[in-house]
Amino acid sequence: MLLFTHRGASCAHEDALFRILRLLASIGVFEETAPGTFANNPASSTLISGVPGSTHPMALWISDPTHLQIYADALHSVMTGQPAVEKTFGVRVFEYFPRNPELSEVFNNAMTNFSAFVVPAALEAYDFSGVDSIVDVAGGHGQVLMSILKRYPQMTGVLFDLDHVIAGAGPRILESGLDGRIRTESGDFFKAVPAGADAYVMKHIIHDWDDEKARAILRSIRAAMKPSGRVVLLESVLTPSNQPDFGKLLDLEMMLLPGGRERSEAEFRRLFASAGFELTRIVPTSSPLSVIEAKQA
Repeated sequence: MLLFTHRGASCAHEDALFRILRLLASIGVFEETAPGTFANNPASSTLISGVPGSTHPMALWISDPTHLQIYADALHSVMTGQPAVEKTFGVRVFEYFPRNPELSEVFNNAMTNFSAFVVPAALEAYDFSGVDSIVDVAGGHGQVLMSILKRYPQMTGVLFDLDHVIAGAGPRILESGLDGRIRTESGDFFKAVPAGADAYVMKHIIHDWDDEKARAILRSIRAAMKPSGRVVLLESVLTPSNQPDFGKLLDLEMMLLPGGRERSEAEFRRLFASAGFELTRIVPTSSPLSVIEAKQA
């Protein structure tokens, strides 16, 4: 029996790999076409790297040994309410990433990959017309910002993040052909963000933080934005009661790693009000995330 990857022969132990593929095929990932012979199906095909629709970068992050180590300390979060990562590595997760550039790259690639799925859905559901300048706060490698600018050719943008993150964005911006419309800045969003934009967008940033720190970010934005400006979040909005919700699973990730949380509509409304904003609308999308808009109260 020979087992192959999509790029050639696998170096894995034959029997061990067979047993894993047999299990995966039983739950709909891969297909056993003959005894000991497996083929890709629609689910497993998304794990191939470098093809449209690939989830490979996210799969690498979810299965990274560091990620799994943190989940092994989940009881620490349950007992203390503190992020498990602090027990696992002794520092907060966003302090750990800069010290481990290879892991940081895996994480940032995964977030860029996730953006590639959710941003098109957001752009179909939400109209950025009337926005001439936009700041992508903690925008990673710029996938969200570049997608918006491609849709709205009159718009210019600022990609704002930490130094070590911005360093990885340059090649992507050049490759996009948008370098003349994007500038990059780095800094601490708890203290200040680039000033004077019509809109400030954040994808999956507010959920990284508890209410106190999320409020500080929003207040930094309020101090920097035009009076007529808007904040646009791409976030999960939790469903009530026992309804199934991907956001409720993601909420555990937030609890164990950065110490943040997913929020309901009422919780977003209260958070915005505490930072001087009014939640103006929530726009569902075909992705797991909604577009949440707020303006100065």
